[in-house]
This record gives sequence, C-alpha cells and structure tokens, in this order.
Amino acid sequence: MKPLLIALCGLLWLSCTKTGVSSVGREDIFSLDIGRLEDQIDLYNLDGNRSMRKTRIAMRDGFFYISDGNGEKITRFTSYGDLLFMIYNEETNPPPLSLRTNMEENGIVTRWAFAYPLQEPGEIAVDSRKHIYVEDKLPYERHGFDVENKALLDSMVLHFDQDGHFLEYLGQEGIGGSPFPRIEGLYASVQDELAVICRFSQGWNIYWFDSGGTLLFLIPLKDDAIPLPPDKRRIISSIDTIAAAPDERKLYLKVDYFREIQDGEGAAIGTEPDSSFIWIMSAETGSFSESIEVPFFEYTFVENDRQIKENLLYSMLGVIKDGRVFLTFPVDGGYSVLVLSAGSRRQRRGFIQVDNDELEYNVFDLSEDGIISGLLASYWQVKMAWWRTDELMGGINP
Repeated sequence: MKPLLIALCGLLWLSCTKTGVSSVGREDIFSLDIGRLEDQIDLYNLDGNRSMRKTRIAMRDGFFYISDGNGEKITRFTSYGDLLFMIYNEETNPPPLSLRTNMEENGIVTRWAFAYPLQEPGEIAVDSRKHIYVEDKLPYERHGFDVENKALLDSMVLHFDQDGHFLEYLGQEGIGGSPFPRIEGLYASVQDELAVICRFSQGWNIYWFDSGGTLLFLIPLKDDAIPLPPDKRRIISSIDTIAAAPDERKLYLKVDYFREIQDGEGAAIGTEPDSSFIWIMSAETGSFSESIEVPFFEYTFVENDRQIKENLLYSMLGVIKDGRVFLTFPVDGGYSVLVLSAGSRRQRRGFIQVDNDELEYNVFDLSEDGIISGLLASYWQVKMAWWRTDELMGGINP
C-alpha cells in the first residue's frame, strides 16, 4: 500500500477526549540517526530545516523501504533495523562502509549497495514480488510541458527488482514513456499492478499499469466531473486524496465539499465545510459505483465563555483489503483514527500515540492488512514504529 504523507508543519494541534476510543498498541521497531551514511537518513538540511524534497516509507512483509529525497537513496531494512541494501547516487553519497558494492566477487553476499543516478526519489510502493517502484525527477533538459493541462512534466517511475537491480523506468505510456506530471502517490494493487496518481491544477490523471509495465487504463478526472452528494446543489467540491485498492481495480476518492459563507448583504466572504464523501470508482470503466459518507471530526473549545463546536475534516490514510478505509486527524499526543467500510454502516474509532518530541516530521504507510507504519522524527533521530489495528477493525468487515 502506498505510503500516504501526513506532514506536521502548519497543522493545528488539538486536544480531544479519548474516552471510549480504543488506543492501538504501538511497537517501536528501530531508530536511525540523521546523516548521510548508509544506515542514516538525511532528513534535514545543514541549517536544520526540512527541504521540499520528499521522504516516504513502505512496509511489506516486515521489511521497511525508505525513499530518502534529500539523501538521493533508497534503503531496505529488516524489522530489527538491519540494513539489507541501498540504491544510491554515488556522486552525492559517501562510499558505503558496511555494504558490498562489488557483486562479482565470490561468496554469498547478504548486504549490498547499487549505484544509480537518483535525482530526487519520492513516492514509493512495493508489490508482492518485493519489486520496488519509486518516483524520481528528471534532469531539467528532459522536462516537458502539457499545454492543455498547464502542467510541468518532470517525473518518472523507476522499477527495481527484489534485490535492488534497476529494470526500467515507466512514463505515461508505459516503459520508456514520456514524463509524468506531479506524482501524488504510487499504489501496488491486485496482481502486482501499479497505479500512478498524478495531479494537475484543474484535475487528476490516474495511470494503471500491469506487472510488466504495460499501460492498462488512463483515468482522467476533472474537478467539475466529481459527483455531488444527494440533495446537495450549491456546494464546491474538492478532491483531497485518491488511493487505489490493494485487491481490486478500484480507486477511492475522498472529496470534501464546501459551502459559501455570506455577509449580511449576501456577498461571499469565505467557505466552510459542508460534508465529506469517499467515492469508489472502477479503474476499468471510470464509473462510480458507491460512496461512503465521512463524518466530521468534532472539536469543541471555549472562547469568551462560550462553548464552540467546529466540524473539521479527516485525511484519508489509505485503503486496505475488502474495502476498508482508514482516515486520521492530528490530536494532542498522536492521531485519531477512523475506519469505515463501503460494505457496512458501522465504523470504528481509535487512537495512535506519537510523542511530542516526535512531531518534527511524520510520514505513514498503511499495509493491505491494516498495519500502520510510521516514520517519526525528532531533531536528532528518526524512529520507525508500527500499530497493528486488528482489534480496531473488528465488527466492520463487509
């Protein structure tokens, strides 16, 4: 399952009562130091700030894959924190000290490194073969421009096998194709197919490939083509997130709807949330089949001796097998988790704990079985943790 980012910078941290909400047990797996060595992660610049480059994770069968945009490398760790291999840009990384780089020598090699000219690795997905797909940027001279959608075409998807050997790169048309526009997510799906989620200024494109890199479906989505909820008319729709199911050729679109706020004279002065829905679409036909209404996260506070309630919007973390959808909202001490299903009206709420000193940067991954993995960063260290949500999902199976 594709990793889906929850960045902490600029978020409003809210307090909420956890009475009646299940706390999902957290297990710290291993930690990494900040830096450029092979067993470190280059999360910050020299001045201590985060750059705009991405850091993403994927967990598959107990192995952790990290796409380090600042470090221009991809690493694979066991759940004990043992580094198994690294794919790295040798022009910007120091030579590995603990990994074998000469694979021609005799003997069994269990830890190795491959040089590849990574520019800016970002979104990452791992399929059941443990093949790695990762977003990367193209050099400036290979950029293109989509005049119709007014979009810069500057990205590709690199495909590596289970041992880290480079196989090919994917573009819009498949192997060796033209560059993608901005990539928002990569998802490994049924039969090791791959969904590439791209965003334009006025819409989205979803490219769906088979396991051999052949383009199966191109699904264009314009903002004005999104369905409206029943009995809703004068509202504004906004696609928040798109995720692919791990076990079906289906896309899950979280769409937030807003209504205008008017002053006493009827002039529009802003918007406020009206509702939020998840629409389920067939990747094969582009048609919508059903929807799930997402409740608001209700936040109550006191201002000027008055109790005020605000309706806030959840973020979609991802989709697991059997159509169960995970959503999150940042709260004091961690995240509130909401699990919904298209096959059931029931819902489950939970809480995952993240300490205050781990809030510099968080990114999460959701496995197809519902394990939430997290990269939790302080100024000095990065912790890898996971939360098993089996108990939380009880009772909402389709």
